[in-house]
Amino acid sequence: MAEGDNERILRVNIDEEMKSAYIDYSMSVIVARALPDVRDGLKPVHRRVLYGMQDLGLTSNKSFKKSARIVGEVLGKYHPHGDSSVYDTMVRMAQHWSLRYPMVNGQGNFGSVDGDSPAAMRYTEAKLRKIAEEMLSDIDKETVDFSLNFDDTIEEPTVLPAKIPNLLVNGASGIAVGMATNMPPHNLTEIVNATVAYIDDRDISIEGLMEHVKAPDFPTGGIIYGVDGVRQAFETGRGKVVIRAKADIEETDSGRPRIIVTEIPYQVNKAEMISKTADMVNDKKIEGISDIRDESDRSGMRVVYELKRDAIPNVVLNNLYKHTALQTSFSVNNVALVKGRPQTLNLKDLIHHYVDHRHEVVVRRTEYELRKAKERAHVLEGYLIALDNLDEVIALIRGSRTADIAKEGLMKNFELTEIQAKAILEMRLQRLTGMEREKIQSEYDELMKKIEYYESILADEGLRMDIIKEELLEMKEKYGDERKTDIIFASADFRIEDMIPNEEVVVTISHMGYMKRTSLSEYRTQRRGGRGSRGSTTRDEDFLEDLFYANTHNYLLIFTEKGKCFWMRVFEIPEGTKASKGRAVQNLINIEPDDRVLAYINVPDLTDQEFIENNFIMMCTKKGTVKKTNLEAYSRPRSNGIIAINIKDGDELMEAKLTNGESEVLMALKSGRAIRFNENTVRSMGRGASGVRGVRLANDKDEVVGMVCVQDAETTILVVSEKGYGKRTALEDYRVTNRGGKGVKTMNISDKTGELTTIKAVTDDNDLMIINKNGIAIRLEVAGIRVMGRATQGVRLINLKKGDEIAAVAKVPHSDEEEEENGSEEENGTENATDSEE
Repeated sequence: MAEGDNERILRVNIDEEMKSAYIDYSMSVIVARALPDVRDGLKPVHRRVLYGMQDLGLTSNKSFKKSARIVGEVLGKYHPHGDSSVYDTMVRMAQHWSLRYPMVNGQGNFGSVDGDSPAAMRYTEAKLRKIAEEMLSDIDKETVDFSLNFDDTIEEPTVLPAKIPNLLVNGASGIAVGMATNMPPHNLTEIVNATVAYIDDRDISIEGLMEHVKAPDFPTGGIIYGVDGVRQAFETGRGKVVIRAKADIEETDSGRPRIIVTEIPYQVNKAEMISKTADMVNDKKIEGISDIRDESDRSGMRVVYELKRDAIPNVVLNNLYKHTALQTSFSVNNVALVKGRPQTLNLKDLIHHYVDHRHEVVVRRTEYELRKAKERAHVLEGYLIALDNLDEVIALIRGSRTADIAKEGLMKNFELTEIQAKAILEMRLQRLTGMEREKIQSEYDELMKKIEYYESILADEGLRMDIIKEELLEMKEKYGDERKTDIIFASADFRIEDMIPNEEVVVTISHMGYMKRTSLSEYRTQRRGGRGSRGSTTRDEDFLEDLFYANTHNYLLIFTEKGKCFWMRVFEIPEGTKASKGRAVQNLINIEPDDRVLAYINVPDLTDQEFIENNFIMMCTKKGTVKKTNLEAYSRPRSNGIIAINIKDGDELMEAKLTNGESEVLMALKSGRAIRFNENTVRSMGRGASGVRGVRLANDKDEVVGMVCVQDAETTILVVSEKGYGKRTALEDYRVTNRGGKGVKTMNISDKTGELTTIKAVTDDNDLMIINKNGIAIRLEVAGIRVMGRATQGVRLINLKKGDEIAAVAKVPHSDEEEEENGSEEENGTENATDSEE
């Protein structure tokens, strides 16, 4: 730079400059772009589109105009940004699935709920809807402030008069700098009722307002699931509203179930939702769906989920809600501009600011109308004076050389103002007739009444509030409608189990991990020694390993070889007949590939705090270790499971029981011995502990076959050997010993009986379900099994083919129904009973 130039270099601190520039930018985004005004609920671009359309005369009763013309008008006069921002704004205001009460009437392709783009602006046409005209009503009566546009050539409104509480009924969303807004739409009828209630009682509580405004009301309908988030949003301005699709369960003509979705959550792209659901079905993340079809047409939305024959519709629907966009949440964040400053507002604040705005509009409108009425009355007073002195006025005008001289003469001779004198000079001759004079007098009298009325409005706030109420009720009458979104008031009360009957079922699990539940009524009682009936179909080299009785609403804790615990509801286990094989447990829980399930525990309720704090899980391993942990530790499941017990090398989990802390524990060994000790001798430990010794094994090949926890002294101990022998023994025959001992003999083991396989605590009120490894099941009355001493071998419970063994034994409630056609050929269970299947 040459010396002598008048250039100056200003040194500035870059931190301060960046801070200042960024604050200027952020304030511009917050105030002039991203956040709506609390009064009319509009951002500048929305306001400019509506005002620009009114400028073009595109009212609801006029013809459509090309969208490109509208965009050009708004860009050229008010909104110096990209044309797409203006067109996208106008398109959204025309979409009935985006706005609860659309403001623009669009003609042509304005997009779809599937996310299709609208046609280009040169193809589409638009005009205002009637409700948008209500937003602009009285704008020409100086009701709102105007400011200059970007080039200071035209004025534009800073806010609209807004006869409709637009921010509440249509909501808003936007991301500014350092803040965002996400406001849900509501039902106009409810909002008007709440606003009227607020006007009548300024001290009304949020709860009082919620008697009128039940919850948000979304244009796409659906179901609001639970009102806790709604209440929080209404009270604080922030909260989460859970929205579910509206779904019905139908059956096809062939009897297969299907789920029909007719309404989806707000702002969900239907096509994308269907595509992602199909991917989840293919990836086996959602089970039970065979086909998904979109049958939506002009008459409405219809998405069909065809289900597999063995699927439980309610469980599939619950999984769809859990994993797909059939259930979404709307995070309410009520941030709006109040006098140019962003604020978080609750429901009452929003109504309060809207009422204040309408009050100001009514005051300014009344002041304008009063001024105009007085101006007109002033002119009419001049007319009346002129008509009362008609001859003199005519003579004065005829005798004046110019209009100005005539005006001066009128003002001087008749004490008229310049305005009145000018109006008289501009009067048409026809107004000098007698009839016209009557009209002028009548108009003047009418104006005086209006002036009196306007002055009474300005003098009485109560009257102004009545006007606001009347206008709101008029809006309700014109545009109010029924709710589109249904509400389920207590999400805790609306649970999937409410749609599933709480019935008794038998749960069976095969050695390879196939699981099913079967109605208990499918199994009928037979006499001891009977042939049994087909209980399950298994794959080659598979056999039934576990069987237990449960109710469908129970919780199932599942323990694995690696010492992890998973949980699921019994109704989530696939239903099957006695002959079906069930479904692999890997498809039901998120178990690792190299892990396998070893024990199950059936819990009535994991949500009852008192119950889970006063009950325990008692576990035992094959090597004789026992461990007790409070049930509360298992009440918060994770999808990947939780640690239940630390299993040592070479050992594996054998059994898990639910106890109350006061039980007598009996553990039985394959070698025919059993130990009894009190549960109190085992202290409660954390989930990650390994446990303590429960019983000492007879040799290296010996192992624990089961454990029972007895709380009733009348309970008898049933033991069963692998070749079908069994017996009951009184609890008192087992003396209490120290934990960790060798125990006492519980059954006389021989080659005839085979090794011990099962120990159960039973009473005469139980039946016994026995299944062998070939899948044959027999149900016996426990009362028919004699109580014997500890050292006996027992009686034959089931006839087995050569080489066959007992796979599983479970106790179930007693049934009075007896399956006579399949009773044993010899009731005493001798060797020559037939082995034929049902």
